[in-house]
Amino acid sequence: MTATFYERFHPDDMDGVVAYVAPNDVDNDEDSAYDRFFERVGTAEQRAGLRALEREGLIRREAMERRLAAEAAAEGLTFTTVGSLDKAYEAVVREVSWNYWAMPPEGGRPALPDPAALTDQRLYETLNGLVKLSTFADQNLTDFAYEYQAGTELGSPTRRTPAHLKGLTRYPYQPPRTFVPRGIPMTFKPKAMADIDRWVRDSARRMLFVNGEYDPWSAEPYRLGRGARDSAVLTAPGADHYAHIRDLSERDRASATAKLLRWAGVAPGAKRVAPGAPGPRQNLPR
Repeated sequence: MTATFYERFHPDDMDGVVAYVAPNDVDNDEDSAYDRFFERVGTAEQRAGLRALEREGLIRREAMERRLAAEAAAEGLTFTTVGSLDKAYEAVVREVSWNYWAMPPEGGRPALPDPAALTDQRLYETLNGLVKLSTFADQNLTDFAYEYQAGTELGSPTRRTPAHLKGLTRYPYQPPRTFVPRGIPMTFKPKAMADIDRWVRDSARRMLFVNGEYDPWSAEPYRLGRGARDSAVLTAPGADHYAHIRDLSERDRASATAKLLRWAGVAPGAKRVAPGAPGPRQNLPR
């Protein structure tokens, strides 16, 4: 994502760009693509399981919040920025589906239990295993600069309240402003992403966008226009927010690799270097 912005303003600095799972929220007021994504992604069984889990998390809100409050007290966590533990809890429960698809655990997406059959403690552990329930504590937001950028230039996904949560929510879907201390001024600049989108469509050169089929951030991808040259937008089947060239179909992987070698001036038969270990997972656009 960042490399795309850099390329826009410094197009002669790099021989080529690979932008992994880069969202393009060019119209911050039109986010229906995300709702459509969650209506179609995965299997019907997975979608039903996630709906049931999110619903049960709000039905048993009081029991879940007692456990979260105890955890927060033990760890010295507070919820001043968001406004309350209750508001923070609801916001994070609404991210369960997002995290399940974008950031599954290292072992892969787990089978979803029948939440109505779980004890309160087991339900808490299940939710917490999919998305850390203390995510929006002040201490966890301190170094989370993405929310500021989303609220001033990048734009952010705004999802409607789905039918399975109607009557259970107390707050609207939270915008980035909620997660940034009030002492920090924020003014949204809608022209910022419009400029990037227009430039990619009209002027992209040697740019490769790799998206993940199961990554919600890829619901609003970059698209190439007639002015783009030697560039491509590719989707890795079954991949999430860690989509990589190696996850592409055989045909797309060969095409992408050939482009990179040509851009780098490397002979096709050059010896490959083993990739390093992946870094820690974070639920951020890249």
